[in-house]
Amino acid sequence: MKLPGFPAPVEMHGVVVAPKKAPGKRPVALFLHGRHATCYVPGKDGEASGDWPCAKGSKPIPSHRGYLRDQKLLASQGYVTVSISANGINGQDWNAEDGGAQARSSLIRNHLGRWADWAAKPSSAPAAVRKGPKTDLSKVLLVGHSRGGEGVNRAVMDSLYKPPAAQDGYRSKARWNIRGTVHIGPTIFGQNPVPDVPSLTILPGCDGDVSDLQGQVFTDGTRGVSRGKALHSSVYMIGANHNYFNTEWTPGQAQAPADDDFWHDPEARDPLCSPGAAGRLSANQQHKAGATYIAAAARLFVGGDDRVRQLVDGTGRRAPSADPARVLTHAVGGNRGAAFLPDDPQGSPKVSGARLCDAIAPGRTACMGEKDPGSSPHFASWRAEHEAGRRAVALDWKKPGTIARVTPKKPVSVKGAKSLALRVAVPANTSGTRFDVHVKDAKGKRAKLGSVKIDGLPGTDRTASYWAQEVRLPLTAATRAKLNLAKIASLELTPKSSSGKAWLMDAWSWKPGTPAVKAAGLARVDIGTLTVKEGDSGFRTYQVPVRTTGKNAGAVRLYVDDPETGKSTSRLVKVGPGTAGIKVTVKVEGNKRYGWDKTHGVAVKAVRGTVVGADAGGVLAENDDPMPKVSIKPVAADVTEGAPLTWRISLSEKADVEIWTTAQLLPVPDGRPELSTADVDQEWLSQLVERVPNPAIPLSKVEYGTLWTTVEAGQKSADLTVPTIRDQLKEPAEYVRFQLSDSDDKPLGPPFEGTVRDTP
Repeated sequence: MKLPGFPAPVEMHGVVVAPKKAPGKRPVALFLHGRHATCYVPGKDGEASGDWPCAKGSKPIPSHRGYLRDQKLLASQGYVTVSISANGINGQDWNAEDGGAQARSSLIRNHLGRWADWAAKPSSAPAAVRKGPKTDLSKVLLVGHSRGGEGVNRAVMDSLYKPPAAQDGYRSKARWNIRGTVHIGPTIFGQNPVPDVPSLTILPGCDGDVSDLQGQVFTDGTRGVSRGKALHSSVYMIGANHNYFNTEWTPGQAQAPADDDFWHDPEARDPLCSPGAAGRLSANQQHKAGATYIAAAARLFVGGDDRVRQLVDGTGRRAPSADPARVLTHAVGGNRGAAFLPDDPQGSPKVSGARLCDAIAPGRTACMGEKDPGSSPHFASWRAEHEAGRRAVALDWKKPGTIARVTPKKPVSVKGAKSLALRVAVPANTSGTRFDVHVKDAKGKRAKLGSVKIDGLPGTDRTASYWAQEVRLPLTAATRAKLNLAKIASLELTPKSSSGKAWLMDAWSWKPGTPAVKAAGLARVDIGTLTVKEGDSGFRTYQVPVRTTGKNAGAVRLYVDDPETGKSTSRLVKVGPGTAGIKVTVKVEGNKRYGWDKTHGVAVKAVRGTVVGADAGGVLAENDDPMPKVSIKPVAADVTEGAPLTWRISLSEKADVEIWTTAQLLPVPDGRPELSTADVDQEWLSQLVERVPNPAIPLSKVEYGTLWTTVEAGQKSADLTVPTIRDQLKEPAEYVRFQLSDSDDKPLGPPFEGTVRDTP
């Protein structure tokens, strides 16, 4: 089928695994693999490509067959499963502004549409489908790996909130109900999770591909956006890499070339994650653990079995079938209630004894700094250099007893809750970080809820191991002390360890159970891109295209980039009915000088009552001036040794950007003597060789035989110079030969030469 923005058709191809003789209508689980090589040549080790369609002699890599174990497990539990191929998207998404998220959503919904057609008219289905059980498309689970994770998130969004027609490859309405999603080592470049559909995200501790574990945003990014009833679980799997959840990406199991994705330097092995390290899971152990949690999500989200919740919601219950994998979980949503949120959209809390830090910031306000080895999934970067409204509480103490106090704008109610659930991260590899936890009500009554002890996850400077663990404290002490649970004014953490660091992500009132979930009527925002020509003079004003749909109003945080500095400014904007919405105008200045295309970028994030489809766009002002012509003339092309050879590279017109040229050293023809590495300044030579050759060699044989020359923006010329040195040897004239090329490696005229003669 054809998808918007993709020149070649994309395949509609999948593998179905279904239960035999299953009664009644069966729920559906659809799997989507991630971005991987698309084609391979059978029998040739290591020969794979990202082509689409595949070249003659090569075959499509069957990435969609990599989840057969997971499919068989779900089929044994009554699910009709289908895993779909997306090579056609992987081979063409390099130029997609959203990395292919919308295309993957279109592909998923086209497949679901086919199943809906077959359910409505069974006689139209393929024979294999007719032989299987009937499907219940009111009970659908989507499972996405890597970019497939972002794809299933967008498919959920597009099923609930219609996307812009021009970008969408599926034009019918949704005839299905997606009850939940599973994301495996996912991307979420847009950081735009759907808040009202439950999700489970597997974060592989040794992921070498999506190494920042940005999929944590599927959990964190839903807080405060909508009703907060959908459970969003994060599952941190220690020792797992990115690829081994798919057998077709696993060495020894895949038909095509495959490898271990964790970055590995044989001379600097990572003690935790390098292949063969003691902390690593084997491919089979990892796949088995992944299948366990996929099945748990299906049982909870689609099957409605609340007993499974304890395996995924931070309660701490382990799934024996995942052994020997060490797996930790935490969650937001579900039966969690009022919260202490460092990034509360209603207003930031007051913090004392600690600091309110920014997840993404260039300076001292950042939650983590250069002295913190490794990184945190909670602080995965997005588009803005400094992201407003995304915070945590950072604790850093040198002695026990320093109280960190968080006071929200308004007291929160924990009435009816069983516990207070905190998500707290501590540095990797630490042990015995201890806190006392107190709460205080609006009248100043204070109660100690209890003490907690947290050990850091295994980690290195190459892993994202600063991940928050969930700890719960019963509210019985607060009830006994007769605090007003309807008005809890502050939360206090008192470190008991001698020194340490910690980051409080949030704290929630909690009680057991999984509430029913219904998607709210959220406003949807999509940012478009307007492409214009810069023109020859004056200023023209354009408006960034923004599409907002939905019957209810909400709020987003808007970021507007300055194309000159690269920095952005942000503000909170109300969108939807009865609001002014997003209005961003851009001034484009015309000129007659060559330059790069200039992007006036805009990006948005959901804050409250909204979902965001296309999160970035703006106005692209295309350069409409020709590149200046480049010429070269000798300044000193015949010199005595010790003097520099010099040529002047000139432009026909000044440009607004640097103009690069390359001069490739060529062998000197006709047997004439060639300038050698001993005849030139040795510091200058260092740009062409790792080590100075001994004995000397002709310049045309050096390791890196290319000289780069830059004509700076606003200038018309620059000199190419070869500094020679004077020696005591009697030699004939020696020559050096170059070919000048532009930045696209196109030759600029014939080769040119320089001559160096002995000093008289």
